[in-house]
Amino acid sequence: MYSQKIQNLSESATIAISTLASELKAKGRDILSFSAGEPDFDTPQVIKDEAIRAMNSGWTKYTPVAGIPELLKAISIKLERDNQLTYDPKEILVSNGAKQSLFNIFQALVEEGDEVIIPSPYWVTYPELVIYSGGKPIFIETNENTNFKITLKQLKETITRKTKIIVLTTPSNPTGMIYTKDELTQIAEILKSTNIWVVSDEMYEKLVYDEKFTSSASISGDMMSRTITVNGLSKSVAMTGWRMGYLATKDLKLLKIMNNLQSQCTSNINSITQKASIPALMGEADRDIEIMRQAFQKRRDLACELIDSTWGLNVLKPQGAFYLFINIKGLDRFKGDSMMFCQELLEKEGVALVPGKAFGQDGYVRLSFACSEEQIVQGLERISKFLKV
Repeated sequence: MYSQKIQNLSESATIAISTLASELKAKGRDILSFSAGEPDFDTPQVIKDEAIRAMNSGWTKYTPVAGIPELLKAISIKLERDNQLTYDPKEILVSNGAKQSLFNIFQALVEEGDEVIIPSPYWVTYPELVIYSGGKPIFIETNENTNFKITLKQLKETITRKTKIIVLTTPSNPTGMIYTKDELTQIAEILKSTNIWVVSDEMYEKLVYDEKFTSSASISGDMMSRTITVNGLSKSVAMTGWRMGYLATKDLKLLKIMNNLQSQCTSNINSITQKASIPALMGEADRDIEIMRQAFQKRRDLACELIDSTWGLNVLKPQGAFYLFINIKGLDRFKGDSMMFCQELLEKEGVALVPGKAFGQDGYVRLSFACSEEQIVQGLERISKFLKV
């Protein structure tokens, strides 16, 4: 009766936990939620002002599917300035958030039986989109010993004749780790003799702390030709609700295919969002971004210090993004069951975390520090109390 493809899709675990926490809060429970993947800062005023101007000037009609020319030009300038990537505006497609960019990519490239390499832990949406597209997710499991990054040996051993794509997320959600320029160069060398595409998700590039960010496509001409760069403004400029993501590729035929797909699904993204995104891309919100970045770094340091002093927990300090991927394997009472840990913690202490199982690795939980320092302190106090029972 219902499409099997649709029934195979799972609900996002991060959204599910956030929803449950909101429901409990609505019932009067005192809930501290660390599950949402969005900044707690307001969208910078310069962006809101531009949106108001757009509305007042009647900028409320359809636009070209890929985006208005001035927005595509602004993205092109941003990629050149920040990432040393030379993309022509016609090599860029703007979508309703990076999720739609990824959906477009997998639908356009993946055929039945194609393999897509995904380092684990991974953002929950990757495997779901691959499966929906008829592909097979191939996971490479990482751990603290490699800073949650794949090794060259693992990559070589995982590549087969069916490998179509490798997904690289830097900085990572949920671990916050960043691939260095040297590491990306070594990966590029392995891929040089293959026809494998690289999908480089760089959504958190502006939120980095201890490591310089390097864009995958900047490594070499060969890497540029095989890489589809995915980015957006949701995380770095606190624009989650505006739904602005984009991708860039040197393959114009691929871009045309994705443009056709989007034209039949959603057409252009919100016209007002497009206008409002331009000042952010042109650097007019850089001061606001830096204020957010410094606040996140301070919160990260505070949360890591508190976790290190909490019995039974340990965490690898993230280099970017705003998540902690906390190891709970030392807690005998849970035997590494992250779902049990999160459910009991939410029910008993009113603290919402996301189970690592959702990201492909049980034995861990994800805590978002996109919240106040006061909430971080209070939340870790509750977790400490929970573990002492």
